[in-house]
Amino acid sequence: MTLIESPQASAEHTRSLASRIGRRTAAILGRYGALIALGVLLIVFSIASPYFLTIPNLLQVLNQSALSAIVAGGLTLVLASGQFDLSIGYMVSLSGIIVTILMLQGVPIPLAIMIALLAGVVVGLVNGFLVTVLRVNALVGTLGTGSALIGVNYFISGGTPQPVSTQFPEFLQIAIGNWMGVPKPVFYMAGALLILWVVLNKTDFGRNLRATGGNTEAARLTGVRTGRVTTTAFVIAALFAAVTGVLLASSIGSGQPTGGDNYTMSSFAAAFLGSTVLREGQFHVVGTLVGVVTVAVGFNGLALVGVPSFVQFLFQGILLIAAVAFSSIGRRLSQE
Repeated sequence: MTLIESPQASAEHTRSLASRIGRRTAAILGRYGALIALGVLLIVFSIASPYFLTIPNLLQVLNQSALSAIVAGGLTLVLASGQFDLSIGYMVSLSGIIVTILMLQGVPIPLAIMIALLAGVVVGLVNGFLVTVLRVNALVGTLGTGSALIGVNYFISGGTPQPVSTQFPEFLQIAIGNWMGVPKPVFYMAGALLILWVVLNKTDFGRNLRATGGNTEAARLTGVRTGRVTTTAFVIAALFAAVTGVLLASSIGSGQPTGGDNYTMSSFAAAFLGSTVLREGQFHVVGTLVGVVTVAVGFNGLALVGVPSFVQFLFQGILLIAAVAFSSIGRRLSQE
């Protein structure tokens, strides 16, 4: 005998099926969103441009990714602690200005670099103090710090570039050139991300950092000094931003007052996109690298197909929104 399903039961069955499909789709996006986006971009640009998948261009993509990856890698630790840092792009610009101005004032190159990196440590300590001691919201606090960095930048540079390529050609050798056919910044990126991966995954500090980001109060009750952990994350992020500023100044032969400002948005896009790589909504260094490469592939491919420059900004904005959405989905699913 055949059972005839009532219209109400049929509708309920349809809604249940749609719900399961929707949850399954959301779970895939939350865990593999960045990899799917990267795969789609690779396929589309491979079809659109025969030059895209050549070795020289792929090395160029890695070269374009290098400095962004160093900034985003440092930012990943702050995000893993449950905080934000909106000042990192301005720190990149400021460290480039500091190192070049000091060189022009006669300070030896190694000492100028050390002072620029020390400035990053100081900025990280200030951000940590604002967030952990004064309890200022990280978004507001680091936004204020970033604005202050712009002021300092323009005060010491007058808002003008600080060219050093003619007087200090040896400074350019830090970031320009190849080792074994691979651009030097790629090696810097690999070294920086390896250090960050070890710090985050193989040290007590990394475990405490992830515990703080997962549940600050629970981490504090288990004995984790959450304030010190969070401050250290801010210091590491600012230090890596300062390193990037020095490398950027070396690669272009001058300190640019706004040269690193755009790294803020690209780093957040990469880190959030990377949080959808294999781990649902968790910030981790390998995921951030995938996110950075995804952004670089998009920019490179758009340039190869000859789209207007405004499309690249649209792409970056849309990618950031999609990355945050994917990451939110991943975190929500991991908590259910």
